Amino acid sequence: MASSPSTSQPKPKLVAPLWHTLGLLTIQLAVSLALLRMRNRSPAAGEQHSANVILYLSVIVSEWALSFYIWLGGQIPGATRLRDLVGRRWSNTKDALRDLAIAVVVWIVVTAVAVFMSFALGPSHIESFGFLNPRGGAEVTLWVMMSITAGFCEELLFRGYLQQQFQALTGSMVLAVSAQGILFGMAHWYQGAKMMIVITVLGILFGVLAHWRKSLLPGMIAHALGDIVNLIAICFP
Repeated sequence: MASSPSTSQPKPKLVAPLWHTLGLLTIQLAVSLALLRMRNRSPAAGEQHSANVILYLSVIVSEWALSFYIWLGGQIPGATRLRDLVGRRWSNTKDALRDLAIAVVVWIVVTAVAVFMSFALGPSHIESFGFLNPRGGAEVTLWVMMSITAGFCEELLFRGYLQQQFQALTGSMVLAVSAQGILFGMAHWYQGAKMMIVITVLGILFGVLAHWRKSLLPGMIAHALGDIVNLIAICFP
């Protein structure tokens, strides 16, 4: 009697070797520690403008450096290339408009969740960082560049590389989405414990979106949109 064919799906392959992932997490930890030190430094009033510019540029450079590290990992034989981490791409205008509409809806949902959680958890000491809000054309321009950078690079790192790597390691998408969300929150620990909890939940929501759409593009748009809208809220309270 012939045995029935197996219906189990093959286990996803690792995105990159484990040493590459450990290196990535180490670099991310170093970046978070550096941002914490910059946040805790209280520059004199006359130095505030240059301090903000340095902070914004540091974030932009460090996040693109992490993305470059991910790209380098994709050059390792058998590893997943960057474009495959991004996932499904647009083949026509309809695809782009659909993802844009999804991104706007996700941004609304994420904003509502963040506001609700902020009220539920109470005030956070992140408000003490208000002096780092952009002022003037140069800082506003850098803030927009930083928002676009975060939209691409952070989604690539957490919802692309880490989420897919954790799925390959655990065989569970639930664990993968949860783990990357926790690390996403921990990467923002310099904003305080309460904000870290909020950001963890948002990271999980973005992870669910990436899994559903099989693409990082809607999340990248929603992520960047949210950061840019934050700028509008700051400038026009």
